[in-house]
Amino acid sequence: MTPKTSTAAGPDTVTALTLDDRVTGALVGAAVGDALGGPVEGWTPEQIAERHGGRVTGVVGPWYGDDWRTARPIAPYHKGDGHVTDDTLMTHALVRVYEAVRDHLDAYAVADHLVPDLMSRPRWIPELEAEALPLQRIFLAEKWIVTRLHYGHADPREAGTGNIVNCGAAMYMAPVGLVNAARPEAAYAEALDVAGAHQSSYGREAAGVLAAAVAAACAPGATPASVVETCLALAKDGTRTAIEAVCEVAVRHQDFESALGPLRAAVAPFDTMGPHYRDPSLGARRPSRLHAIEELPIALGMLLVGGGDYRRTVLGAVNYGRDCDSIATMGGAIAGALHGEAAVPGAWAKTVADASRLDLHAPARALAEVAREVFVRDTARRRAQDAAFAELAGPR
Repeated sequence: MTPKTSTAAGPDTVTALTLDDRVTGALVGAAVGDALGGPVEGWTPEQIAERHGGRVTGVVGPWYGDDWRTARPIAPYHKGDGHVTDDTLMTHALVRVYEAVRDHLDAYAVADHLVPDLMSRPRWIPELEAEALPLQRIFLAEKWIVTRLHYGHADPREAGTGNIVNCGAAMYMAPVGLVNAARPEAAYAEALDVAGAHQSSYGREAAGVLAAAVAAACAPGATPASVVETCLALAKDGTRTAIEAVCEVAVRHQDFESALGPLRAAVAPFDTMGPHYRDPSLGARRPSRLHAIEELPIALGMLLVGGGDYRRTVLGAVNYGRDCDSIATMGGAIAGALHGEAAVPGAWAKTVADASRLDLHAPARALAEVAREVFVRDTARRRAQDAAFAELAGPR
């Protein structure tokens, strides 16, 4: 089993990571990664280093300092100082859907529970420093869910068709992997169903693979390499090819500094955004079987570069720039699931929780409880199927 050091019992004592450890590690790890990446999102590694006098090594303030309220293109969001972004808001919203349904989810659960949550229940929004509807903060690709399902009355399984193709669904799919802990194939299938209400093409595919990566990371004895192998076994089309290309480069590096340029070069042929993140290419975000979102392959690449270490994985993602809050969210979720809550620097987690005015542990406790209930239901369902099949098959 994957060990963890128990400081209470002494430095040489190891105990097995529990489901609660891994769920908390993944969800707190995702939120912390999100908050660290938020203030440098959209910039290049060179611009980030120039702005901060070197690489980002922890929580930093807004890119434009005290002018964040009016600076473009950031305004009116207070990105930085430990504030989580829409990645975490959507992740926590999906946890609340699991709390309501208390079983596996599908696209209809998005219509029945996620949409009302986004558009009718005000919550504290850290970047707005106010209570507001989550719908008022999320990006246009997430507003699409409400537009299509609430106003357009689309079939939930097909509502994602026509949306821009991006990482919007993948960035909040970690809960699906945690409910299906150690069952990556099931996590992949469930996430594809859930994400059908939001995304299509390689955006939907990335959601399935991210959920599978988190589920694989929960398996006792999992390693960064085993997580990537699982992703390659399940991923299709351009998503699989992009992960393979990036990870082939990643294993040649042991620190993110040397990996920043090579990883970007490896994913560039599959990324439709183009070289300038703030000025997307004409073909950006269009469906394709040849392309992939940038964020998932880079998150997996940084996981390999960092040897699965949470701090190294997340800081590599943050300093990569571009859509680095989502990259760090994904990398943080996987590394957190691999090594549990103890892997996430406590000072970072406290800063993010205090600054964002969020209880980062409450969603983890709730989801772990739901995961256990779902496992009991799945066990009963499997036993019923076994009994039925044995009767159908007859004696041999």
